[in-house]
Amino acid sequence: MTDAAGRTLYGYFRSSAAYRVRIALNLKGLAYAQAPVSLLRGEQRSADYLALNPQGLVPALLDNGVLLTQSLAICEYLDEAYPDGARLLPDGAVARAQVRAVAQAIACDIHPLNNLRVLNYLKAELGQGEDARNGWYRHWVATGFAALERQLAGSAGQYCFGDTPTLADACLLPQVFNAQRFAVDMGGYPLLAGIAANLEQVPAFADAHPSRQPDAQ
Repeated sequence: MTDAAGRTLYGYFRSSAAYRVRIALNLKGLAYAQAPVSLLRGEQRSADYLALNPQGLVPALLDNGVLLTQSLAICEYLDEAYPDGARLLPDGAVARAQVRAVAQAIACDIHPLNNLRVLNYLKAELGQGEDARNGWYRHWVATGFAALERQLAGSAGQYCFGDTPTLADACLLPQVFNAQRFAVDMGGYPLLAGIAANLEQVPAFADAHPSRQPDAQ
């Protein structure tokens, strides 16, 4: 691993988006310091953090003076800026587009409907109780997972695309982790469940698990 000096990840241990970037950093063999931003305490809305990331979202990565936001953009930056070691995107325009499609199906279609600010809005502004919010979460995860189960049937090996982890896997495992937190039954998605189980055995993924982060609580 490289020296962590000059590289800081601002994130929250249970954030799917921050989890993705931790996996990407680990796969690339890049050391980094962590600056926890508690979403439960609203630290993402503090003046200091908004000065860093006006969206008030995690993660943000400060890499030797360069500030980056949005998890997929950060992951692709890491792949391009640090080409040595594991590659998050494969060679070939078609293969890269296919990996991006799965990554975006998770990060852009499933996750935004179910992140904390949406669930909080359902509660605080729309008056929805816990059962309704959990039902909302499970509905959109089920819709997305059912499509991914079919989509990956022709490409999966140990992981989403063959036997080498890619950006798609860096997105899948965090989403499965959060789905399990909300008691989503993975029995209907044996392919996704199997891939996730395989990924959990890969050190770069295991070390990025929320339970192993400094702000885990």
